Amino acid sequence: MPSTAAAFLFRWGMRLLLGLLLLLALVGAGRLLQVSWQSHYDGPREPYLQMVSSEGITLRWQSGQREIGVVRYGTDPARLEQVAREDSARIGHEIRLSGLLPATRYYYAVGSDTAVYRGGSDYWFHTAPAPGSAAAARLWIQGDPGWWHEGSRAVRDGMLQWVGNNPRSGRAPLDLWLTTGDNAYNSGKAHEFQSALFEPYADLLRNIPYLPVYGNHDARRWTFSRVFSFPAAAEAGGVASGSPRYFSFDYADVHVVVLDSESSALGERSMMLRWLRRDLAANRQPWTIALFHHPPYSRGSHDSDRWRDSWGRMVDMRAHFLPVLEAGGVDVVLSGHSHMYERSVLLTCHYGHSTTLQPDMVLDGGRGTPYRKPAGRVSHGGTVYAVVGSTANLDHGPLDHPAHAVSLRELGALLIDVEGERLDARFINAHGEVSDHFSIVKSATTAAVERRCD
Repeated sequence: MPSTAAAFLFRWGMRLLLGLLLLLALVGAGRLLQVSWQSHYDGPREPYLQMVSSEGITLRWQSGQREIGVVRYGTDPARLEQVAREDSARIGHEIRLSGLLPATRYYYAVGSDTAVYRGGSDYWFHTAPAPGSAAAARLWIQGDPGWWHEGSRAVRDGMLQWVGNNPRSGRAPLDLWLTTGDNAYNSGKAHEFQSALFEPYADLLRNIPYLPVYGNHDARRWTFSRVFSFPAAAEAGGVASGSPRYFSFDYADVHVVVLDSESSALGERSMMLRWLRRDLAANRQPWTIALFHHPPYSRGSHDSDRWRDSWGRMVDMRAHFLPVLEAGGVDVVLSGHSHMYERSVLLTCHYGHSTTLQPDMVLDGGRGTPYRKPAGRVSHGGTVYAVVGSTANLDHGPLDHPAHAVSLRELGALLIDVEGERLDARFINAHGEVSDHFSIVKSATTAAVERRCD
């Protein structure tokens, strides 16, 4: 009798276990189908620009129907005599133009062999200046821009108002458009990217190359990897990373490094860190800017001191990646995630808890005067860290991190101008006002000091 009861219980236990496994499999399959479906969009989409270099650019758009995509382009909007076409019919189109002249305005039209989808004198782009040239560069950096509402509209319009009042002779209002991640809330769905980015910013996307950082909300669906093109093969300079999540590129005399603090391993032996060392060692540009989502220093809506906050990614980026970035002479590091604006002193060698900040780690307090650095790329010559996370969302926090010289709870985005030996960064709020302005000036007369971070 006991053996019969044991066998009965065993059979029912196995059935219960199998039923539970089947339920988990069904839930997983349902979740997979949901993620796939919500990452898909087949409707029409206006053209947008990706991966600009001195001799090439990528154009993407969606036609809403399967057809072979065609780009017609040239330096005269009335004579688009050069043609590039795809080799097969599709709804989403991606065409790389190459063999272009540097620092040149081109006009274009996208469509098919039988019709033009979009084009005309308003559809243009500028190729990048030759790498290493002293041409001015202007970058617009949005922080966590994934909501579209009156506030984010005001931030966009405030930027356009400021650049309209401060024009650059013969130049586009912007050269590059980047983000610090979380480009579509809540979950990086296809329709969220459409409503938060592709529709409200269509007029900018057709002219200004766009490059977003990967954020934790983008990681909840597959849309991000499907709709953007990234220079993983060093199409625009730098060292090939082989990854669409982290890479680098050159624009004039600026080297831009984009890291993935969300989905890549962040340990001392991680592939991304090994690639970063190679890339910075090969870099010959006098200015270097790095971007990733999770801020190494913040006391806004996230606390970079807390291991439990964001699975410790802020702590890991500070401990493992900042020493490599600073040793490689990176000048500015931009992050988001914390929905505030925070800007540090000129800093080096601070890789621990905020209470470990020492006076000799602060190279320049940056209050009212430019940060001064030696010319070129100097190991541990000082880095400015800015949290740009309030383009579309504002949260609460103490805003009292000791590494920061300025902390603001204000909607806005960052505009960076680099020309010659000077970098100017302006946080422009939703009223078109400059709420914070810092500069870095590099000079041969500023003595380089050999530093080690033990």
